Amino acid sequence: MKIRIGELTMECVRGDIAAQPDMDAIVNAANAALLPGGGVAGAIHRAAGPGLARECRPLAPIRPGQAVITGAHRLPNRHVIHCLGPVYGVDIPSDELLAACYRNALRLAERQGLGSVAFPSISTGIFGYPVAEAADIAFNTLLAERTSLKTVRHLRFVLFGEADLQLHRQALRQAVAQTGEHYEVE
Repeated sequence: MKIRIGELTMECVRGDIAAQPDMDAIVNAANAALLPGGGVAGAIHRAAGPGLARECRPLAPIRPGQAVITGAHRLPNRHVIHCLGPVYGVDIPSDELLAACYRNALRLAERQGLGSVAFPSISTGIFGYPVAEAADIAFNTLLAERTSLKTVRHLRFVLFGEADLQLHRQALRQAVAQTGEHYEVE
């Protein structure tokens, strides 16, 4: 499902975040040390190769809500934006820290002049954030930032499972409808 609101296209797909060759950047749901791990971070580091970990080393540690950018190494993208999402119920206020992840990632993409960014569902894996709540925060944050976008025109959410995909599609539809602006669904 794709939704176009103004000049921005937003979509939700099921797939592998490390296999998005048409995106300028992908977002890594990173750990504080920016090291390879499990889940999204592990998949991205495996696909990118050891050069990614070497480039990340001097940028660590990062704090919840913070984002940093690196090259993509063996990935088919130009960049990887690494965000540390909050651990649900531990890093407080979790909603503001999660929103900061998306806002900071988008601002880094803009500073680099990127046109497209693929996101995973940040903090919903081992960090325990409820998927529906996290999706609402993500889409409301990204839509609030859209008026300041000059280069970013395409945002994609790449979800691993069907249930997460459906929750994100529902959250995207609701967030776009709440803007009160005209939009098109493809």
